[in-house]
Amino acid sequence: MKRIIIAAIVVVLATGGYFYFFGRKEKNGKSEYIPVKARRGKVAITVETTGEVAPLNRVEIIPNVSGRIDKILVREGDKIEAGQVLALMSSADRTAILDAAFSMGEKEYEYWKDAYKPVKIISPISGTLILRNVVEGQTVTSSAKLFAIADRLIVEAYVDESEIGKVKKGQAAAITLDAYPKRVVRGRVVQILDEGRNVSNVITYTVKIRPFRSPSFFKSQMTANVKIFVSGKEKRLLIPSLAIVPDRDGNPTVVTGFDRKGNPVFRAVKIGENIGRDIAVLKGLKEGQEIWMKKEKYSLEKKKQGKFFLSPRGKVKRQERRALHRMR
Repeated sequence: MKRIIIAAIVVVLATGGYFYFFGRKEKNGKSEYIPVKARRGKVAITVETTGEVAPLNRVEIIPNVSGRIDKILVREGDKIEAGQVLALMSSADRTAILDAAFSMGEKEYEYWKDAYKPVKIISPISGTLILRNVVEGQTVTSSAKLFAIADRLIVEAYVDESEIGKVKKGQAAAITLDAYPKRVVRGRVVQILDEGRNVSNVITYTVKIRPFRSPSFFKSQMTANVKIFVSGKEKRLLIPSLAIVPDRDGNPTVVTGFDRKGNPVFRAVKIGENIGRDIAVLKGLKEGQEIWMKKEKYSLEKKKQGKFFLSPRGKVKRQERRALHRMR
């Protein structure tokens, strides 16, 4: 029993001493950082935002009279031509006459069915049927929305007021959908709406982007991620975004070196836009200048076979468990 207790104490002291020595070394001084250099590279300046797929022009089809839908001739997703018949419906008068004639016999019913023609629901534009809101046999009023047709699907992007000044008509854009993240659709800004909207005290403006070619997988109201290219490729001084360290007031700084005690020395910088994992530095650094950024957190790895160490979950490794078992 004493051997077991002594062995356990040895394990605890060994692992505790390891973490005290190496952990302390890792927490203090230069060993916690890795060097990187400020570099200059060509980047495309973009405004990144989100939006949704929406029709450029959306037309809702409403009947002229109340009545009953006799036959529907189209389905959602169909390509529609201007003047195409979408459905046939009986007006309220025709419905009453046909219902009465039906009770008199088939011959009487066929006579009135041919004599009193149904009303044709006709499409006023060419486009895609994006909504069918009725079924055959349904009774509708003169204000009911039967169908909706979109002439072309575009993307409506919502740009923050702080960046709307950078966006201009004619700028190129890249669009990806949440449903198809690997499919990039190219387009161009065609309109910037003048009226903003307030959502949770944030003012945004709608920017309409028309794809050069509307892909078949575009569906109305799909969520879109948009990059608007506000300028061509320009040279920028870049450093990793993780190298930026906010000071007490939230101002950006970087670590440029260490004092004699191993404490980091900070320098204030002026930063620009984020570009992927990098960030542009406008003032405070020079090209090729070395700075330091913190290492990413990592788990201790086994250095040599048979040495004591803790796994990420804090469990003693298999060799140590076997040694303790033999001592029992």
